[in-house]
Amino acid sequence: MLMPTLVMALIALALFIAVHFQKPGQDMQGLRSGMKMMIEILPLLLFAFVVAGMIQVLIPREAINRWVGQESGFRGILIGTVVGAFTPGGPYVSMPIAAGLLRAGVGVGTMVAYLTGWSLWAVSRLPMEVGMMGWRFTAIRLATTFFFPPIAGWMAQRVADVWK
Repeated sequence: MLMPTLVMALIALALFIAVHFQKPGQDMQGLRSGMKMMIEILPLLLFAFVVAGMIQVLIPREAINRWVGQESGFRGILIGTVVGAFTPGGPYVSMPIAAGLLRAGVGVGTMVAYLTGWSLWAVSRLPMEVGMMGWRFTAIRLATTFFFPPIAGWMAQRVADVWK
């Protein structure tokens, strides 16, 4: 995690310097805006990490291996797809959970299916999508993306098997 943190710090510093020279006086406004976002998102992020940690402790390693581990096969991929579809929230919720599950021994294919299901199916987002885009659009989008999460999970598992 050190390298991504350093890269993000360099990007933040470069942008701060660019704003400081291109739009004098607005650099502090940018910092305040960033701090406001951090304060809003921090509780959600904190609880997502707690959930990720509790999952690692709560679910026995044997159960993880049997149901969603590397050897769980397509069953694990389907479980990952469905759990991902029902995981609420944005990446601040799903990514810590995915990282915790991966550390707990969940298979790569299952995690790709989880993240793809979360991204493409997003059950918690459906009422807003139907309200804004209509039933027809939502149905077409779901029909055209329905098979992607399990296929992506299966492909990821094949790649992970080759890269062992």
